[in-house]
Amino acid sequence: MQHEVFELGDTALQKGGVLPAARLGYTTLGALNEARDNVVVCPTWFTATPSDTAATMTGAGRALDPERYFIVVPNHFGAGVSSSPSTTPPPFDRGRFPHVTTYDNVAAQHRLLTEQLGVERIRLVTSWSMGACQTYAWAARHPGMVRAIAPISGSARTAHFNKVFLAGNIRAITSDPDWNDGFYTDKPPVRGVRAMAALYAGWGFSEPFYRAELFRAFGAKDVEEFIDRFWDPFFLKCDANDLLAQMWTWWNNDLGDHADFGGDLDAALGAITARTIILNAETDSYFPPVDSGYEASRIPGAESRPIPTVWGHLAPFNPQDQEFIDTALRELLAN
Repeated sequence: MQHEVFELGDTALQKGGVLPAARLGYTTLGALNEARDNVVVCPTWFTATPSDTAATMTGAGRALDPERYFIVVPNHFGAGVSSSPSTTPPPFDRGRFPHVTTYDNVAAQHRLLTEQLGVERIRLVTSWSMGACQTYAWAARHPGMVRAIAPISGSARTAHFNKVFLAGNIRAITSDPDWNDGFYTDKPPVRGVRAMAALYAGWGFSEPFYRAELFRAFGAKDVEEFIDRFWDPFFLKCDANDLLAQMWTWWNNDLGDHADFGGDLDAALGAITARTIILNAETDSYFPPVDSGYEASRIPGAESRPIPTVWGHLAPFNPQDQEFIDTALRELLAN
């Protein structure tokens, strides 16, 4: 799938500083209809390119069907296709890459939609994990533009327990002797990334998933082989600095942390007017439905609809769970 790039120019960032010559990678599927009211925005998740996200979230006969909708998939900063530590020239490369927030990503995406694609109305914003975090921010900052949202296995603010999970990932990478404060060259911190993959394996899927030995569906005979065959490649394809830049964004995700809301999460959630269905897996370890229930209680008319699954955070990769998710998306797209 072809990735395109929107040149943003020098871009001021929420936490200070500038991302020079910023580039926003994206892809589009389908076509804008005559009424210009069939736009779906589907931001990327941690480690994902736009083509990764499109392959999982869209398809013929799916809720997000390119034959019916104009689907825009923007890549968040740090994820490799947009400006990232691994692609930005000095002096903002590698360990010097500036800190980017969820709101910075949405501000750039808003420019893409309005300036490059000529979009004024969005029928639905939906995505998974870090993409869900961006989904909330879209609705809070642009309530008059966004008609419906479906955050999937994400949250409006990164919880303390979620940060415990992230801290393990960060320390795994930065404790590798080859890390060199982010200025490695021909010897990247592969051992650190593999250690992170092993940590992630215990959080990405649930305990019932492993109890039922569902890893065998991936062709693995045991847990060690599952980590080697699934989790290691999932992260080793990424640059370590890119992983850490994305985790900074994830750690600091807070819908209330914007001048419009003065640090008040409830005010930010209350600013959302879009029809909202929050879809978090009931076995998700770090984005649990208890957080979704609170968020839904603060968004007017919102619903928390837990996904009944043992796949944990990785539910959107399971075809049966995709059917549950697509049912909710079709409901939002129809109303």
